[in-house]
Amino acid sequence: MVQSNLTSWTGFLLLGFSDLSPQLQVRLFVLFLAIYLMTLLGNLVIIVIITLDATLHTPMYYFLKNLSLLEIAFTTITVPKMLTTFLLEDKGIFFFSCAIQMCLFLSLGTTDGLLLAVMALDRYVAICIPLRYMTIMSKSRCAALVLMTWILGIVLAVGQTSFIFHLPFCKSRAIYHFFCDIPPLLRLSCSDTYANEMVTLAASVVFLLLPLLFILITYAFIITKIAKMKSTEGRHKAVSTCASHITSVTLIYGSAMLAYMQPKSNYSHGKDRMFAAFYAVIMPMLNPLIYSLKNKDVKQALRKQITSNICLKKV
Repeated sequence: MVQSNLTSWTGFLLLGFSDLSPQLQVRLFVLFLAIYLMTLLGNLVIIVIITLDATLHTPMYYFLKNLSLLEIAFTTITVPKMLTTFLLEDKGIFFFSCAIQMCLFLSLGTTDGLLLAVMALDRYVAICIPLRYMTIMSKSRCAALVLMTWILGIVLAVGQTSFIFHLPFCKSRAIYHFFCDIPPLLRLSCSDTYANEMVTLAASVVFLLLPLLFILITYAFIITKIAKMKSTEGRHKAVSTCASHITSVTLIYGSAMLAYMQPKSNYSHGKDRMFAAFYAVIMPMLNPLIYSLKNKDVKQALRKQITSNICLKKV
């Protein structure tokens, strides 16, 4: 079936989880659909709460709102197409559509990671330079920082995508993945991909390791400042404002490095799909849970909105 499709199809075949039994694919369809709907609902709730509650109109929650918008877009790039491959025999994706999907995925993924670095900067200024916080993290500066993450993400994505899609793909058209990603596509090229692999590695270092290093240095200063605080309440408040961010950084950067910085000799379709599923599908769902369950301000704002809506209905 796959071979006959390959001979007539001018794009690619996203085989994803087609090696699994039909019964298991149906279960995965239900699971990923539920995760996708939870992702949309959770992130939309975060966006609505921050928009409606005036007490959350601060730089930290401005960045969190943008992070939730990113997560909705990020998961929408991959999950709907993946869900259709579970139900339909046609696994095809056009060449141009594959390039667009990769470009958007790389752009939003890079922006996501850079935004976490900006959020670390925000926590540093709030804890280490509190008296100058509102001056340094002004509305215009916050908007400029968010715009910068988007521009860098787009520049990287366009460069990476164009570099990869100029390769000749003559080995096969079957992508053993659930979306158009760099590692499985490089394995389809019949030309030497060493330069592409080095560019991908360099981009991973610049846009993964350097922002992560910046976050680690920032938190080194934050931890030093917290350790010097005399007030137990002050230390607890400072730690609580950083806990959600640290959890997100650990999960997102950890899964991204496993997906894009593993040695070529360790590559396997199964591991690649697993790491990518966690990074691209599960993490966008976890972020609203991380920030709502560990954040007192968000929980209070949510309760306030629910209470006010109930009171309005009674009136």
